[in-house]
Amino acid sequence: MISEEIVKKVEQKALNLRKSIVEMIGVNKTGHLGGSCSCAEIVATLYFYKMNIDPQNPQFEDRDRFLLSKGHAALVQYAALAEAGFFHKDELKNVKALCSMLQGHPDMTKTPGVEANTGSLGQGLSIANGMALGLKLDGKACRVYVIIGDGELAEGQIWEAAMAASRYRLDNILAVVDRNHLQATGATAERFDLGNIEAKWEAFGWNVIKIDGHNVRQIIEALNRAEQIKGKPTVIIAETIKGKGIFFAENNPSFHHASMTIQQYEEALKCICQCNTGGDYNGE
Repeated sequence: MISEEIVKKVEQKALNLRKSIVEMIGVNKTGHLGGSCSCAEIVATLYFYKMNIDPQNPQFEDRDRFLLSKGHAALVQYAALAEAGFFHKDELKNVKALCSMLQGHPDMTKTPGVEANTGSLGQGLSIANGMALGLKLDGKACRVYVIIGDGELAEGQIWEAAMAASRYRLDNILAVVDRNHLQATGATAERFDLGNIEAKWEAFGWNVIKIDGHNVRQIIEALNRAEQIKGKPTVIIAETIKGKGIFFAENNPSFHHASMTIQQYEEALKCICQCNTGGDYNGE
């Protein structure tokens, strides 16, 4: 039974991540607001409920691994790493600065807690497969988690990796599709319509779970269920809203990668503050 206290704790962490995302982008600077906010609850649940990690020893052997295949949404991972204590939150002020440890895409050579350089879309699941195979060969019980964008599913390498994971029965891998239905220039269905993606993953031999990607209780239940599946990998199709929590960015492809005016920045912070007090803010 998942306690209300745990759910509330993770929900608060997701709000903290959104606040950090907004602050990292700031005013008149560009950043991936939409796709970072759409997976905030998923990332918060992984880091603050599910994964076995140690911020003081990021490379310990028995850790779970997390990969953000949609690496352009690095802001949400940076926010989580700082919130978890992998580095001081002051570092978030230096995102994308020259020589900063926090670059525009995740870089394992610069950032504690980052497992692989990602963001060249389509590659994250292949990397996760390699990690999962290695862990099995080593007899480790660790799990590998990878978040994939739904626009990213147009990449053929994703489906090659999906076949491989099924072929090698990688039940220690869990993929989450951030199904926000939008990509940089508009609706995914209008750019490269993949149709019924749940049926596709099932056809490739995966266990499929579909959830509301902003419902923390559903995310926790899905992650727990996935651990019970043996002999095949699991994918969670998480229905999300691009720009979730920021009223002017929600379902707005213009905020896939954009800047905010001072007014928008202040309104974004008000949205999050209002959510903290249990209300909604729509700019009025």
